[in-house]
Amino acid sequence: MLIARVVGTVVSTIKDDKLTGRKILIVREATTENEVVGKPIAAVDTVDAGIGDLVLIAQGSSARLTQQTKETPTDAVIMAIIDELAVEGKITFKK
Repeated sequence: MLIARVVGTVVSTIKDDKLTGRKILIVREATTENEVVGKPIAAVDTVDAGIGDLVLIAQGSSARLTQQTKETPTDAVIMAIIDELAVEGKITFKK
């Protein structure tokens, strides 16, 4: 799992049938200090995340193991919205 920040959206009218009705968001990996550092990744949203949310994502074959993404052609999935992040007892993010 990776910590990421939602930074954008994807609109696609022509796509694989298994992606129809699914929201796809652009995320970038974030540090525990809440800094965006990674390259943009398109991820299927299964938790109704929005732009600016700090989220947990899974990539690769693990992205296809959620109930909503089983047998879906995806390489990344947003599977949780982070409410609070604490590192070594210190809260580094709180929604």
